[in-house]
Amino acid sequence: MSWRDAAAPMRDRRFRWYFLSRAVDLFGDMMGHIALAFAVLAVSDSPSALGIVLAAHSIPMVAFLLIGGVLADRFGRTLIIQLSNVTGGLTHLAMAALVITDTAEIWQLAVLTALNGVAAAANQPALAGLMPQLAPAGSLQQANVLNGLLRNIMLVFAPALGGALVVGIGAGWAIAVNGVTYLVAAALLLPIKLPAPQQAAGTGILQDLRTGWTFFRSTTWLWVIVLAFGALNALQSGGFGTLGPPLAKESGLGAQGWALIVSAQAVGLIATSVVLLRVNLRRPLLLGMIGCAFYSGLMIALGTTTELWVVMTAALVAGAGIEIFGVGWEISMQEHVPRDMLSRVYSYDMLGSFIAMPVGQLVFGPLGAAFGLQQMILFAGVAYLTISLLTLLSRSVRTLDRVATEPDPEVTSPSAAPPP
Repeated sequence: MSWRDAAAPMRDRRFRWYFLSRAVDLFGDMMGHIALAFAVLAVSDSPSALGIVLAAHSIPMVAFLLIGGVLADRFGRTLIIQLSNVTGGLTHLAMAALVITDTAEIWQLAVLTALNGVAAAANQPALAGLMPQLAPAGSLQQANVLNGLLRNIMLVFAPALGGALVVGIGAGWAIAVNGVTYLVAAALLLPIKLPAPQQAAGTGILQDLRTGWTFFRSTTWLWVIVLAFGALNALQSGGFGTLGPPLAKESGLGAQGWALIVSAQAVGLIATSVVLLRVNLRRPLLLGMIGCAFYSGLMIALGTTTELWVVMTAALVAGAGIEIFGVGWEISMQEHVPRDMLSRVYSYDMLGSFIAMPVGQLVFGPLGAAFGLQQMILFAGVAYLTISLLTLLSRSVRTLDRVATEPDPEVTSPSAAPPP
């Protein structure tokens, strides 16, 4: 495949507007995640406090995901994304005001983060379903890789900038920038015009949910991977996301060292994205779950050492592995799930994948305090490796292949998709 073919999605005007909106959104969001973690730690040194705020986002996001998927399929994905971005912008600006004025309390940050979680419940299935509508025919993998490449480039610069802002002028200003970028991202989607969604006469929300569930439970590779990621995401969010920043703070790595680890992971993501622009994943889930096994090395390294160069090297390899899974999963979903129910099926995927994240965020804080931060991070890494490899016992995961030809993005009949 030539580089011209690899960049084909960027020649589409609608995809360019989407790409610009995502660039602004991702830049602010990734910077804001670093800032929020250290803003919470400035209010309370307890690892449990950070877990509470993170869980306050995850719980409502999980609770409303299925409704979010139905709304995206029914009312249009761009509209739902815009509404959720405006909500996210306002909640982040409110959090920034509290942090900047030194009046923030944990319960206030948790409430505002919970409102943002409700918005994310609608935003994520809508974003996932929008991509195949905008990708030019025959360029689905390239569109997903470009989207991932954008995210990965932002991971290099945005966390480092967020860490610099935390050290330099305080976490509140980075959170404020995140709020503004949400609003700008919503405005940049205005030029994208798509046909109104078509709904069968007499169908309601419950019927939409049943249709999506029937497809989900009858597709083996789909529920096997989602079941696995219910545990994997709990381990990652608890072991790495919740215990990582406190370990960085107490070990001397600090906010800047933690940001460098996140940025090193992004370098691995970027390098792999460039390769995947030209190399097709013929067995996307087989290669993807092997990539997840490599990702576990980051937690295993952090659980055994706080040498920055060692953890950064493990983060580089982890980034490469998780990028292979990410692209493989997206194209598996987008090629094998009917377009008119894609956001709904994505919402079942996200619900199953995210439902245990609050458990990891809430449980790993007390466990880290009781048994040691590094010990619990190491446990999470070993468990992550084991579960990743166990998924390969499923033949449907190992053998899922790419479709011979991609259906037209506007085709919405379930008959256009290959059998599960």
